[in-house]
Amino acid sequence: MIDAVFLNGTVGVGKSTIANALSALAAESGYRHAVIDLDHIRRAWPALKDDRFNHELELVNLRDVVVNYRNVGIEHFILAGVIEHATEVPRYEAALQSRGLLICRLEADAATLRRRLRSRHADSPTELDWHLRRAGELAAILQSAAIDHFVVDASGDAPMVTATKVKEKAGW
Repeated sequence: MIDAVFLNGTVGVGKSTIANALSALAAESGYRHAVIDLDHIRRAWPALKDDRFNHELELVNLRDVVVNYRNVGIEHFILAGVIEHATEVPRYEAALQSRGLLICRLEADAATLRRRLRSRHADSPTELDWHLRRAGELAAILQSAAIDHFVVDASGDAPMVTATKVKEKAGW
């Protein structure tokens, strides 16, 4: 039984947006669930020298947050984040206490990613440049890793359409 959906993808692909749409669908279906945007639980500065993206902090925080959610009866999880390596999957399953983790990679065409990132980082040219470079780099890493159970193009469909595809794959 799938009790956790991990929305995997590069920066600007729509992970948080699809997570919120999937949450609305899960609520309509009566699923007790939580949405966890992994960017938020790993955001700290400065990052440790050997943990550039605060990945270890993210996993420790995820484990603790999940315990709290489970203690109040949450049974399903929707995560927005990035898994770059297959070796990380069991670590997320353990942190989630998951009985079934479905990994969906969201993709978007380059023009859509650029448009979204330009809108999001319009006030910070330095951040925009970094995210534009990272988008292509990370997309290539994720495609090469091939750890996702399925891939959904999030370029053009409305978020609810994309979320419905994910919900159906999860069997929710």
